Amino acid sequence: MTDAAPVIAFAMGDPAGISPELSARMLADPDVRAAAGLIAIGDRRVLEEGARIAGVPLDLHVIAPDAPLPRDLSRPVLVDLGTLDPSTIQRGQISEAGGRFAAENFRYALALAMRGHADAVSFTPFNKGAMRLHVPDYDDEIAFTARFIGFQGTAKEFNVLEGLWNARVTSHVPLSGVARLITREAILENLRLTETALRDSGLASPRIGVAALNPHAGDNGNFGREEIEVIGPAVEEAKRQGIGCDGPYPSDTVFVRARRGEFDAVLTMYHDQGQIAMKLIGFEEGVTLLGGFPFPICTPAHGTAYDIAGKGIAHPGAARNALLLAARMGAAQRRRRPDAAGSLLDARAAMAA
Repeated sequence: MTDAAPVIAFAMGDPAGISPELSARMLADPDVRAAAGLIAIGDRRVLEEGARIAGVPLDLHVIAPDAPLPRDLSRPVLVDLGTLDPSTIQRGQISEAGGRFAAENFRYALALAMRGHADAVSFTPFNKGAMRLHVPDYDDEIAFTARFIGFQGTAKEFNVLEGLWNARVTSHVPLSGVARLITREAILENLRLTETALRDSGLASPRIGVAALNPHAGDNGNFGREEIEVIGPAVEEAKRQGIGCDGPYPSDTVFVRARRGEFDAVLTMYHDQGQIAMKLIGFEEGVTLLGGFPFPICTPAHGTAYDIAGKGIAHPGAARNALLLAARMGAAQRRRRPDAAGSLLDARAAMAA
């Protein structure tokens, strides 16, 4: 890690799943440590249990929540919130305590980024059921983040594999409600957001393929007119604005074209249209990016894997890719912002607000 390297606030996720062992693996991973300064947030006891399961050594600078942040981040820092004794958690089981642990760590990581102490945020997987036990109105990480940092703009979820991104116009909505949400404005907004995220990841001239909504791209209006009346015109307007995109293409072939190298990303119209393809292509390597916030937020695309928790067999690929993507995008973030001032006390106060 160099002095100019980005800093990542790295929150430990659900303690009953594979998050503790993945967190330990990442803090010991030489590629991750070389790419960024790491400020991990969690509980030392949970992390040490994860290191024991993973069979990796820990070399950390452990500090209290209100301690000064070390200037030298060549060694990862652990902000030990001291909030959870791992012996009180049953592995592989949803609990309010597990949701509270993950939420508190994530809030602290977001607060660090808000105060300019971190250029990006990453976290190991949460369990939505556990999160809802702690935060009853919890929907997803995007809504949670927006509410916590007071964000009024547009943020979206991207799925990322090496060489291929997936963005989507609609996300966690019933399939019966998708068509009415497919508008020119929504497509244009997502194309702009996708291009920005791709550029921040290091692509100078992103190419985006746009999926159709209907079978066979509507078959000239025989199977629906959204492609003619909405999606096609939005793509043409995006081209006029300088965005490198094309479509709409049938959704059963657009990913084939992207895999062949025609596109860097595919914009799909709804959740499973892209998620099924991406997880078939690379389930153990995929990253979820929460894009559009003032700083990038990255996490593995897989879940908490309760069924294999504690066995030491969790695949580290997606967690590593999430941190490396956060490092690349964090570097772009660092170039854009002025030097920040403040202290960890500021972050703690923001977390408590």
